[in-house]
Amino acid sequence: MRSLQAGLPFYFIDSYQYFDREGMYCHMDDGERFAYFCKAVLEMLPLIGFKPDIIHCNDWHTGPIPFLLKYLYNKDSFYKGIKTVFTIHNLRYQGNYPKDLLKVLGISEDYFNPEQLEFYGQFSFMKTGILYADKINAVSNTYAREIQTPEFGELMDGVIRKRSKDLCGIVNGISYEQFNPETDEMIYKNYGIHNPGFKKENKKALQKQSGLPVKEDIPLVGLVHRLVDQKGLDLVLAVMDKLLMQQRVQFVMLGLGDPYFVKKFKNLQKKYSDSMAAFFEFNEVLAHRIYAGADIFLMPSRFEPCGLGQMISLKYGTIPVVRAVGGLADTIRDFDPDTQEGNGFVFEEYSSKAFLNAMERCLSVYTERKDIWDKLVKTALSEDFSWDRQADKYIDLFLAAMKKGEKDE
Repeated sequence: MRSLQAGLPFYFIDSYQYFDREGMYCHMDDGERFAYFCKAVLEMLPLIGFKPDIIHCNDWHTGPIPFLLKYLYNKDSFYKGIKTVFTIHNLRYQGNYPKDLLKVLGISEDYFNPEQLEFYGQFSFMKTGILYADKINAVSNTYAREIQTPEFGELMDGVIRKRSKDLCGIVNGISYEQFNPETDEMIYKNYGIHNPGFKKENKKALQKQSGLPVKEDIPLVGLVHRLVDQKGLDLVLAVMDKLLMQQRVQFVMLGLGDPYFVKKFKNLQKKYSDSMAAFFEFNEVLAHRIYAGADIFLMPSRFEPCGLGQMISLKYGTIPVVRAVGGLADTIRDFDPDTQEGNGFVFEEYSSKAFLNAMERCLSVYTERKDIWDKLVKTALSEDFSWDRQADKYIDLFLAAMKKGEKDE
């Protein structure tokens, strides 16, 4: 199926057998489904009469494409000279399946060995993409370094170090057409760097919608995440329990995910129903309203390849408290109230003590130095993490991939 948007053609691959179902992921035949997708991507090109310079593959779902292109489709002159770039968005999700999947892809078992496609007894989509793409990038500079270490490498650090000369990091951008408090139709009242005071109207409206007492002087802390271990939710539970008990903050959260965390946050909400509101659902409108209405945004992640929440929160003048990992380390600078430099509050050690210390520093500025907090909000509103800044880096990456010769493969 072909669609035209912004002057660019988009092609959609369909299959009743593989794609006519609820949800995108977590099906028993995901390996076969995405193997079909990878082959369809390559098979469709001569049929639509389009030979790309670059095929940009994103995450494990597209990992086999670079290998197929070099070892199966290279016999057809049409595919000669097509290069590949493979982007790692999250190394934890690798697409590892039994070697029988090689038959679906038409790949000989001769390639099923530790130096090539085998990964701890399975065929790995992620490893295949990393090994055979012409160029690789991770979604932040820090994450590109981290995944070459045992701590963050998810058992693939050795594979990635092998390709380190072809690896770079490019921080994701966000769309300011979608996330912009000056034009956002989902929030209660528009505002921006020229009228930041209207942000307070969003806070009052969010408090009302969430069933919280309308108080301007108490900081409203927001969280919008998948409820998974990666997001540092055990730290949030430990810290928010203490802060809510002391009635120092209000807390509003939105998310879906692990039943363990859902249960824990439900219990916390029951315990502090007068100061915490929790919504366990997917709700885009409410997400925008939390970004606009909260004073503080939490991202104390165990690891974070890039993260979009901290960049969105900055655009809405909501100050992030983050751990210095991955894209969080690349986008958030720790705020010093004396020099007034920085755009958020950062901690390094993964512990509730370190997280609480960062929260205390943040709350101290909010409650005791209002003039400085207002300047910090303006700093956040002025930050630019749009795709306009990052697009040129991808162009450079694509050009470098195109320069790769057969001798490099």
